[in-house]
Amino acid sequence: MKYRPGRVHVSRLVGLAAIGLLLMWFAESSRSPAMQRYFIDKMAAATLTDSGIDAVKEARLGLGEPIDVVNDPAETGLIGHEFSLITTSRGSHEQKLRALDPNLSAVFVEQLKRGRVGEGDYVAVAVTGAFPVLNLAVLTAIETLGATPVTITSVGSSMWGANDPDLTWLDMESVLIEEGVLQHRSVAASRGGGDDRGRGLSPEGRALVDSAAVRNGVPLIDEPSLDESIERRMEIYDREAGGEGYVAYVNVGGGLGSTGSSQVYRLLRPGLARNLATKNFPRRGTLVRMAQRGMPVLHIPSADYFIERYDLAAEPSPLPEVGTGGTFYRDRYNVPLAGVLAVLYGFLIFVVVRIDIKHYLFRKPK
Repeated sequence: MKYRPGRVHVSRLVGLAAIGLLLMWFAESSRSPAMQRYFIDKMAAATLTDSGIDAVKEARLGLGEPIDVVNDPAETGLIGHEFSLITTSRGSHEQKLRALDPNLSAVFVEQLKRGRVGEGDYVAVAVTGAFPVLNLAVLTAIETLGATPVTITSVGSSMWGANDPDLTWLDMESVLIEEGVLQHRSVAASRGGGDDRGRGLSPEGRALVDSAAVRNGVPLIDEPSLDESIERRMEIYDREAGGEGYVAYVNVGGGLGSTGSSQVYRLLRPGLARNLATKNFPRRGTLVRMAQRGMPVLHIPSADYFIERYDLAAEPSPLPEVGTGGTFYRDRYNVPLAGVLAVLYGFLIFVVVRIDIKHYLFRKPK
């Protein structure tokens, strides 16, 4: 084989570049939506969550309360008031709107599967009133996988959450159970807020939280200190597991009975974690204590991290359809075709740059 003795002419290099762009276009055109893992479970969980949103909306309308279409543009009925007697802290209205997507349940299916949650397992869950759709999405995800959620609720809520005294998260939970969306009720509830016992609420506000627990048949945790409240939560979790133990712990929101302190809440990264037991936290809430037992922890302070990672709607209005977002489908290249095109282009480069084609095309016969 005779190799090129000199430099390649510019016209041939331009032609080679044009062919490269054409082959790249073919490779890009080969992309198509590919179904992601756990698709069936994800669809089932998201569908249940969507049904649950409708059920709570009907319950709110049944109370004779109009939906504020300015602050709740998707008209879900799951955006609460700015202020109420059971509002425990400040809260971002934008964050509450971003947490309304029913497809978040599919995200939590994937996170739980990564944590090896499966049929017959027990999952310890801590929720607050701050993000009712996130609570719903987590619980439907757990039950769709055939696992049993053991839930303790902090009833109080930050702004724009489930802070209507007549429709707390415990009331929503009862509606969801009656409608067949959920199968398991909270096993206990605290007031939430300061010290997990409603510090910061008025006496009337604390009484409203207590009455919500009573009318929904949920035992109330009312210990004299936060440390004792955390200890009481651990006792309840251990009792409810029936000796089976837990495979994971899920925290939704920033309840002090779960996180232990606001500093811990800020230090924790959203998502699934397996190494929290090695960190030196200022107070060890139930979340850290469960991590010390060697189980993975799924921390869900809001929806923001999961929306960005899984390409979900940032502020859904109207609500996205079930089955939309990167957790269900992602574009995938045709890898065999891309490989063939790459080999072809490499061969063309070798031929044009290294082989003296002119020698073979125009040489005189001997």
